Amino acid sequence: MPFRRRKNTATIPRTAPAFEHIVTEASESFLWRLDDYPWERNVWNFHPEYEIHLLRKSSGVVLVGDHIGEFGPGYLTIVGGGLPHDWVTAVQPGELIEGRDIVLQFDPERLRGSSGLLPELRELEPFLERSLRGMVFHGQTALDGAALMERMGEVHGLARFRMFLELLDLLATTDEYALLSSPDFSPLLDAESLDIVQRSLTYLFQHFAEDLKLPDVAALAGMSESSFSRFFQKNTGNSFSDHVAKLRLWQACKLLADTDIPITDICFQVGYMNISNFNRAFLRKHKMTPSSYRKLSRQRLTMRA
Repeated sequence: MPFRRRKNTATIPRTAPAFEHIVTEASESFLWRLDDYPWERNVWNFHPEYEIHLLRKSSGVVLVGDHIGEFGPGYLTIVGGGLPHDWVTAVQPGELIEGRDIVLQFDPERLRGSSGLLPELRELEPFLERSLRGMVFHGQTALDGAALMERMGEVHGLARFRMFLELLDLLATTDEYALLSSPDFSPLLDAESLDIVQRSLTYLFQHFAEDLKLPDVAALAGMSESSFSRFFQKNTGNSFSDHVAKLRLWQACKLLADTDIPITDICFQVGYMNISNFNRAFLRKHKMTPSSYRKLSRQRLTMRA
């Protein structure tokens, strides 16, 4: 039976820990885990271990360092040690997404320490350096990587370790990837700061379609407006307004691709007060109009079918 973490669907506590302590079995050199969503470690968190993360089902917002993007089934990433990250899906009260994630976590120093006996492991060093910014994989690499992650849950011991090395080789040698976080992103990684960031990000994700005001969110964080603005920029890599805009445009993209809701209605549903501002923000972000985005999404869906 695969190792699965379950949690009830109660709201994540406001004091959820930001540092994830990872324990690997004495008989294993890395951790493989199947996670339901949500559970208590689904927060803006960091750890010294590297994490290879596969989203098996659902969609949502991915936060890696100062990167904000969207994910769907098959989204495969690696996040280097010390880089804060989170994958957020909007769920209804009481909803549980079983087996949403496969998580693989490993200590890079174990690999480096073993390179004296296994010199081939030194070839991974450039890959480990790239991963410190977070990487997302696409194309055949994402498909093959996802298949390996799935098969690893069916085996143990040397068979699983062989697949682990095969996965590392696949991800280290491909050119089908994009870097996520900016090279100069350097958040404050103390527990108090990360807790404030987590609470702020959770609040913004839950209320981005409303008339959000910086002073209101600053007050929730217990800070002055100017202090919170600097703090938020430092620890997320985005200004408050840019972060809210990215969340609104992410939701707009989902509605454009998945529904027939009129574009004017989508504009107001995601939090914009007028269609001109919405069209201008969408064009700036996606280099096309909302109507063009919807048309392209339909064309891609037809091609897949």
